[in-house]
Amino acid sequence: MQYGICNLSIVPLRNEPADTSELVSQVLYGEFFKILEQRRNWSRIRLSFDKYEGWVDNKQYVEISEDEYKSLRNESPKLSTDLVEFIEDDQKQLFPISMGATLNGLSLLNHNYDGNLIEDKKSKSNILHTAFLYLNTPYLWGGKTPFGIDCSGFTQMVYKLNGYKLLRDASQQATQGEALSFIEESEPGDLAFFDNNEGVITHVGIIMEDNYIIHAHGKVRIDRLDHSGIYNADRRMHTHKLRVIKKVI
Repeated sequence: MQYGICNLSIVPLRNEPADTSELVSQVLYGEFFKILEQRRNWSRIRLSFDKYEGWVDNKQYVEISEDEYKSLRNESPKLSTDLVEFIEDDQKQLFPISMGATLNGLSLLNHNYDGNLIEDKKSKSNILHTAFLYLNTPYLWGGKTPFGIDCSGFTQMVYKLNGYKLLRDASQQATQGEALSFIEESEPGDLAFFDNNEGVITHVGIIMEDNYIIHAHGKVRIDRLDHSGIYNADRRMHTHKLRVIKKVI
């Protein structure tokens, strides 16, 4: 088995080994992974953090040893907290990194970083504060950054920045935590999941106080939440049908 670490700010994770293939997620700086299959130009990888799989360009990561991979796995994640920061390589070149980048592999990459970081779990009350940092971020299928994010990427990154692990897709996240019977039982920071006409969970958002929800739909926005689902006041209609509310923290 081979292993790798992302040495660039935001690397596409694709469904197939081609630049034109669907973007299924993104690999942020410092994320490390197993290499499941390696071809001439592409590798199929499995991220350590959430076990998500996809294809990355071989020019957009560096290989590490199994011992280095295991060492990284045993450390508590150290994450950048600013919208944009910079790391410096041994040639004094600067590389931008995005909020939520993992900084545990700096020494492996011969990089230096002197910005803000977090490595401890935060209280549940901090979830919404972090969520508001992404407000008005444009929706991007597969996105995980303040420059473009999808609904489950948004919830995953908000929880990650507070020291908690969510899986990548909304349907996967819905398998985590404790189901609540009513909206009234929920607290700010809990997750609400929504399904389509076939009963497949396709959307997730973070519950706020007073029956509001923050979620990624067109952009990261705040809407009303009721027993039917999400009510979009701009469009004067319900846009998502409520399926279940989960308490993860």
